Amino acid sequence: MTQSKTKLGFNATWSMAVGGMIGGGIFSTLGVVVAIAGAWAWMSFLAAGLIALAAGYSYVKLATFYNEGGGAFTFLREIHADSFAGSLAWVLIIGYVLTNAVYAFTFGQYLGNLLELDSIFPRAFAVGIIALFIALNLKGVAEAGGVEIFLVWFKLVVLIGLSVWGVSQWDIPMLSQGVTVPDAGLGAALFGAAAVFMAYEGFQLLTYDYKDIDTPKKLLPRAVISAIIVVILVYILVALGTAMLIGSDEIVKHKEVAIAIAGEKAFGVTGLIIVTIAAAFSTGSAINATLFATARLAHKVAKAHELPAAISHTNSAGIPDKAVIWLGSIAAVLAAIGSLASLVEAASLAFLFTFTVVCGLAFKQNAGSRIITGFGVLSAAAASIALIDQLIKTNLPALIFLMVVIAIAIFGRQPSYAI
Repeated sequence: MTQSKTKLGFNATWSMAVGGMIGGGIFSTLGVVVAIAGAWAWMSFLAAGLIALAAGYSYVKLATFYNEGGGAFTFLREIHADSFAGSLAWVLIIGYVLTNAVYAFTFGQYLGNLLELDSIFPRAFAVGIIALFIALNLKGVAEAGGVEIFLVWFKLVVLIGLSVWGVSQWDIPMLSQGVTVPDAGLGAALFGAAAVFMAYEGFQLLTYDYKDIDTPKKLLPRAVISAIIVVILVYILVALGTAMLIGSDEIVKHKEVAIAIAGEKAFGVTGLIIVTIAAAFSTGSAINATLFATARLAHKVAKAHELPAAISHTNSAGIPDKAVIWLGSIAAVLAAIGSLASLVEAASLAFLFTFTVVCGLAFKQNAGSRIITGFGVLSAAAASIALIDQLIKTNLPALIFLMVVIAIAIFGRQPSYAI
């Protein structure tokens, strides 16, 4: 657990925002979006990024409006919507659990691909990496700010370097090679944007660290907005560059490890190893940060009697141990049995629902420009509807799972879990 007396400056805050998004996002979602949008995958990342920009703007405006961090749960409690805040917290927490399952799944697939292991081993690696970070979190071990900054720049250099090399081979037919999508153009891009929205969710973790940021009213908006813009550009570049190197058909065929395949195509075994290391560090870092933040969110929600009281339990080190164990264990099970597309799309829907609410609250409270927050409400809601439609057609079990969770959160949650 971080106990630094030094406030987070711009570099650390910006790096945490970028790391929260790129930390496994692009490594996990590229194959999923190409399978849906084909040649328009790059536009999917742009469209999802614009929604994320509006959501990020709403988050930081609400944080500075209330001069309080804590994300959607805290913002709703500020307007005394405690019951709805509790329900939304359930949805948000399951979104984080699904995201950690995606990261762990991706970690296992990249490591298994490097070692040329099939079948059970990648799933075992996925469970193992979550078990490792459960143990580290229980001991209060978290990444230092300097380590986070190094990892972010390492990931950026690897992804940008590989993508620039791919774009230098410019060959437009490679963007659609071997991939036929039911929709074309803007329609395909919007469906793809909705499906992989989880690639942008990580910036909101910063709102939980609001009090640890130096002059947060000034620094947080600059860091979050600029980080989202940089991530949009990186994702577009990766979508184009990877397709130019191996073609869309190979991205879909190897969707779990597409960027590693591109690295090997560009630079041989050296490229494969470097990309795998970047993916492993990215996903591992993201698992640690997400588990750390989610456990503390669950602890806070439980203290407010909106989750079972047992979740608020802490060990001798002050760590919410039961929250860490339960949230990590559920993510491990999902990583062991789920498919990449199901996990990514279910997580994306959870965050689109949450961001719709946050943008709506910012609009209602007149926190910031209503043009931007209003765009966030409409675009996130439209993307949610598009994704539900997509899931009905292609992945009904994932939709049913998430709808059951949301129904329990809204209708099955007791007024108070206090015992």
